[in-house]
Amino acid sequence: MIRVVVAALAMLALGACQRTDEAPAAPAEISADAAHIVAAVADARRPEGDRARDVNRRPAETLAFARIEPGDRVADIFPGGGYFTRLFAVAVGETGRVYPTIRPDGVAGEFETPVLEVAAQYPNATMARVPYDALAFPEPLDVVFTAQNYHDMALTEYNLGDRAAMNATAFAALKPGGLYIVIDHSAPAGLPLETNAQTATHRIDQALVRAEVEAAGFVFDGESDVLRNPEDARTTNVFDPAIRGRTDQFMMRFRKPE
Repeated sequence: MIRVVVAALAMLALGACQRTDEAPAAPAEISADAAHIVAAVADARRPEGDRARDVNRRPAETLAFARIEPGDRVADIFPGGGYFTRLFAVAVGETGRVYPTIRPDGVAGEFETPVLEVAAQYPNATMARVPYDALAFPEPLDVVFTAQNYHDMALTEYNLGDRAAMNATAFAALKPGGLYIVIDHSAPAGLPLETNAQTATHRIDQALVRAEVEAAGFVFDGESDVLRNPEDARTTNVFDPAIRGRTDQFMMRFRKPE
């Protein structure tokens, strides 16, 4: 009888160890039809110009892929005119916070005035003025997000900082399990990194971005094809009227390990 009890306890202990060693379950995907995302896209404060871009930027699918939830802390790196900042501010709700982030000496099209206007409209949006390669925020973040800017970091004239340091400080800014979302214009596979703003197509090889981000300690967590456009040859300057707003873009999600 004693042997039976000891054996049973051993089996229970073994099962407990096996459960402990198992990888944590993947977070549930968020639907683009979730109420907080629908509310963000429908927000009446969004400018008509932003709404006109929705057909190509796919905001609902993008927020769902980024797993934006109420209560989240989100950094929007290089936010431009605030397109995503506005969406995030509504989606994270009153208990969340958004940090549209512009470097202190920002001059390369970083749109300080529109971002200040966005921050004035949304009480849970606070502009952060920090270098892109020394990201720091007053609290740990759930998501660091950057759209259509990663390639700009390599352009010498813009002097935006070091990409490896940006990725490393994004990693440090996130909570364990936090997400880093990178969206950018696709270049042909193997295209050398563009460094001259005057001749650049303003695209970047997806594989290069993934390798650099993973080198900072992130784990690749998936990609979305909602911004793909097979009609884009990926060789034209992204500002060319023939393709502007409709470029083939990759969207990747990286996770900081628990």
